[in-house]
Amino acid sequence: MPVGRSFAYGLQHVLTMYGGIIAPPIIIGAAAHLSATDIALLITSCLFMGGLATLLQTIGIPFFGSKLPLVQGVSFAGVATMIAIVTGGGGITGVFGSVLAAGVIGLIITPFFAQIVRFFPPVVTGVVITTIGLTLMPVAASWTMGGDSSAKNYGDPANIGLAALTLAIVLLLSKVGVATISRLSILLAMIIGTLIAWMFGMADFSNVGDGPIAAFPVPFAFGLPTFPIAGVISMVIVILVTLTETTADILAVGEIVETKVDRKRIADGLRADMLSSAVSPIFNSFTMTAFAQNVGLVAITKIKSRYAVAAGGVILILLGLLPILGRVVAALPYPVLGGAGLVLFGSVAAAGIRTLSKVDFRNSMNLIVVAASLATGLLPIVMPNIYDKFPAWFTTIFDSGISAAALMAILLNILFNHLKRGTPLQPSVIGAGVERRVDVSVTAALADGDHFEDGKLIDTNGIVVAVREVNESDPA
Repeated sequence: MPVGRSFAYGLQHVLTMYGGIIAPPIIIGAAAHLSATDIALLITSCLFMGGLATLLQTIGIPFFGSKLPLVQGVSFAGVATMIAIVTGGGGITGVFGSVLAAGVIGLIITPFFAQIVRFFPPVVTGVVITTIGLTLMPVAASWTMGGDSSAKNYGDPANIGLAALTLAIVLLLSKVGVATISRLSILLAMIIGTLIAWMFGMADFSNVGDGPIAAFPVPFAFGLPTFPIAGVISMVIVILVTLTETTADILAVGEIVETKVDRKRIADGLRADMLSSAVSPIFNSFTMTAFAQNVGLVAITKIKSRYAVAAGGVILILLGLLPILGRVVAALPYPVLGGAGLVLFGSVAAAGIRTLSKVDFRNSMNLIVVAASLATGLLPIVMPNIYDKFPAWFTTIFDSGISAAALMAILLNILFNHLKRGTPLQPSVIGAGVERRVDVSVTAALADGDHFEDGKLIDTNGIVVAVREVNESDPA
């Protein structure tokens, strides 16, 4: 396509994923108690690295890049784990070290990943993705209350009201018939919510002008990375999940653009993911992965050119060179972020539920796998101090919820679905409860087009069919 059109469609990709790419640095920066200036640095660094990773994935170099229209950005999968590393004493440098080490390990195991991907079916990935969304809900709740628990107005009805108003705007814009507005509903709601907050004196942009307008990201701006063992182990688990997600995205976008996707192409795409993730901490960013919402955008717009997505990568790089933009985003009121976060994080959980809908629960132990794994992952959410008396390494791994749920799901999936010996042919009471059976005489009485509406049986002409009990002596 012409350069102008490529950049127009590239901008659409950037706007579609912009809310998702700036949320992780805001969350992690707030957890690390960084200043607004430092959070702005994280934001611009993530934009910059997202752009470079997108170019690597779309344009490619030998052995790196699937050469498909995939937008790269900071993965949500590792956010809760990185928060656990920060709060567990590792600090922001511990996060960078864990991401760097996990990225290198991921790069090493990528050629062998095809051998272990079978241990990450939908019953595992669905649990993990659902847990990611649920784990981030306390973050959205804290933002809704004001973000700073030590502030006097924390939990003030005005803060919660502003968050509710932002949420309402998201929902209303999502209802608009214009597809572009609907897709950008979260970003537009954040802008409108911020303007309303500014009108009522609830937004402060006085520090936006402090610092340079444009600057190149400084390597290791927060100091040299450290490598807490438990943090590295937790991030390796996250990396395995993101590799699975990226594989699914590569296969999906390959079908959309109607091109061949073989094992070599998948391996090249995964290597690009891991190389980007390993380099990201050098420039103060985090784990990179393909953004699923942009795969959907390719399907909707039918714009299948990888160069349009590459143009979006160039736009991300340019945005990453503008620290003033990061300072504007960092100054957004927390309640506005909270209102948008409820939808953003909820959509992650909903994506996990959608993945779980692909799982076969009939005559299997999958229901127990999901139940036990979700419960384990939710423990540190509903009872944050449950592991306080455990060693630091244990707390870092299991306090994130995501790591705990992933480990439990992987182990139970292997136990019940791969190690068949000892597994009963008929599932337990919990597993058996999901199977339903209908007597053949019932289906035999139905005609083509018969269906149920509001508890009534309707035939193909829209006429209600009488349903009554039939005695054995009744010939009807």
